[in-house]
Amino acid sequence: MTAGQRSYRYYDFVMAAFVTVLICSNFIGAAKQAVVDLPVLGPTPFGAGVLFFPISYIFGDILTEVYGYGRDRRVVWAGFGALAFASFMAWVVVGLPPGPSEYMQTYQPALESVFGNAWRIAAGSMIAFWCGSFVNSYVLAKMKLWTEGKWLWTRTIGSTIAGELVDSALFYGIAFYGIWATSDIVKVAMAQYLLKTGWEIVMTPITYRVVGFLKRAEHEDYYDRHTNFNPFALKA
Repeated sequence: MTAGQRSYRYYDFVMAAFVTVLICSNFIGAAKQAVVDLPVLGPTPFGAGVLFFPISYIFGDILTEVYGYGRDRRVVWAGFGALAFASFMAWVVVGLPPGPSEYMQTYQPALESVFGNAWRIAAGSMIAFWCGSFVNSYVLAKMKLWTEGKWLWTRTIGSTIAGELVDSALFYGIAFYGIWATSDIVKVAMAQYLLKTGWEIVMTPITYRVVGFLKRAEHEDYYDRHTNFNPFALKA
């Protein structure tokens, strides 16, 4: 029986959690530049969304490991659609003429400063997320076959190293080129890559527990032996 012929108890909840983390991390945290003092790099600026965005990659690892690449592909497209709608909504809301009250005259510039760049953040997020997520899922699915399902930590970390590299390389250049200094973009992208990959390593014990629980609860441990890896296909 293939993954597409089965229904699962927790799959929809994992999808909802994935999309929620994706939207919040890209629209609440991505526009804020914070600073962290790293041992080698020193004071390094980074996008605040990096604190939560890696959770979406952890969900991606869990989805591919338990349900397979095809099921994760559907979730990636759901996230892509959610980001597209959030971007469109931000563009409409910011573009509406503000009311004449003193409060709105003060609030509108603040709204524009936070969400006025939303189209670029969303474009960067969607392109980077789409490319990075499929690289992450593809690498994990292939590594599961190569390792015959052993050494889960090697494929969760290995797939994240590949996926986050693509994501980090694309997102900040698209979203903030010409807004932030180029040197800051490079530093932020490097810091984001290191922090997000570090997140995956730190969260490995929790990933193991969640994967183990879902495999037992769903009676599923999918291997992508005959999977069509075309990212544009929607069939699980």
